[in-house]
Amino acid sequence: MGSLLSCLSDPASPPPVSKRRSSTSSRRGYPATAKAVAIDEEALAAAAALVLGQRSSGTVAFERSASVRYAAKRQQQGPPPLPRSSSTRQRSLADPELQPQQLLAKDLNTKDLETNIIVLVHGGGFGAWCWYKTIALLEDSGFIVNAIDLAGSGIHSYDTNKIGSLTQYAEPLTSYLKSLGDTEKVILVGHDFGGACISYAMEMFPSKVAKAVFLCAAMLKNGHSALDMFQHQMDTNGMLQRAQEFVYSNGKDQPPTAINIDKSLLRDLLFNQSPSKDVSLASVSMRPIPFAPVLEKLILTDEKYGSVRRFYVETTDDNAIPLHLQQGMCESNPPEKVLRLKGSDHAPFFSRPQALHKTLVDIATMPPVQASS
Repeated sequence: MGSLLSCLSDPASPPPVSKRRSSTSSRRGYPATAKAVAIDEEALAAAAALVLGQRSSGTVAFERSASVRYAAKRQQQGPPPLPRSSSTRQRSLADPELQPQQLLAKDLNTKDLETNIIVLVHGGGFGAWCWYKTIALLEDSGFIVNAIDLAGSGIHSYDTNKIGSLTQYAEPLTSYLKSLGDTEKVILVGHDFGGACISYAMEMFPSKVAKAVFLCAAMLKNGHSALDMFQHQMDTNGMLQRAQEFVYSNGKDQPPTAINIDKSLLRDLLFNQSPSKDVSLASVSMRPIPFAPVLEKLILTDEKYGSVRRFYVETTDDNAIPLHLQQGMCESNPPEKVLRLKGSDHAPFFSRPQALHKTLVDIATMPPVQASS
């Protein structure tokens, strides 16, 4: 990120020469080729343009949230009634209030599936706390659920501003996958920027991932970064650009370390269909998004990443990653199947929890694709 210094100085002056860390390739055990270096330089140049567009936002102080992650194990005493939403909006037919058993086939035995372990990976700024409805529904349906707090997120104590790579940011996820037995597999569900994290994990541990679900997420191609996707969004409308506030914990003469979302714009950008109580939860629980991982170009191979079954779940009322951008990612990097949550904003675990639950169960129960003879 050393090249980003140029965006913080006089635009008319030549950029300073500085050493920067080795490329994404070298950090992951690949040789630092000229192509990889060129890819990194393109990302840094794009980030510089992004920062220049946000220079008027000012410094935002790092704030450490006191978010609380849902961790209590559900008791085996029958399913409790689902809590009613505090929202005044009329319940959509796309998300009827049903008990978990009504959403599933009565003869479903999760132990008969390829795997009954689902790992939930939150998006940028979120934490494991955002999945509390999904955790409850899936556990009541017989699944084993693990919600990961990525580094510097949720109740993970690390300072977001000190995260310097995607490897560091995704370490809680990769450590979990590394701890699995040789024959154990999981279903990864990545939301938002969590899509880049599960892609990275798929490349590292393809044999341990039975299926990967991209929930209104960054489903990137080889050599692309999340920044590439977000730039397309900002070209579409200015909401994301207005909501972003860069954090300069190392000083204004240094590159940004994180991104905050303006709390006054949270509802319009992320939660335009979500109940008020969940918007309130998010407003006191969200933490800054580390900037360096957003810049990082992914290295994904057909042999590893490409061997994992991928599914994409679209959200139709999404203002953060609009539907046409989600569809564009699916067209350029086709998954096995695309599913859709009608009437969902960027937080379907809040706005359409029942429909999301049914979709995840449908994906979990899809049999392996039969090889053509």
